[in-house]
Amino acid sequence: MKTTFVIATALALASAGAWASTEAMNKAGCMACHTVDKKLVGPPFKEIAAKYKGQADMVPKLMDKVRKGGAGVFGPIPMAPNPPDKINDADLKAAVELILKS
Repeated sequence: MKTTFVIATALALASAGAWASTEAMNKAGCMACHTVDKKLVGPPFKEIAAKYKGQADMVPKLMDKVRKGGAGVFGPIPMAPNPPDKINDADLKAAVELILKS
């Protein structure tokens, strides 16, 4: 009984974290160019996750890439920089972690 409660609580917290990350990405405008599984303007999150799967230290590297923006990794369309006033560090970290789990 106790184990079931712990597992249920962990799943609920994980879902809440994913929901909060999604809300932050919506607010920051990420979802205007990205989706989970289809190319919109930028690559889908599943493609990003597949490209970086198994690579160490990708969360800070991708956070830096999102902050600075750029082009060329997934095609010629540039991604605009996303400064802290658009998405704070904690939300950005959670968003990148969620994307890498896609």
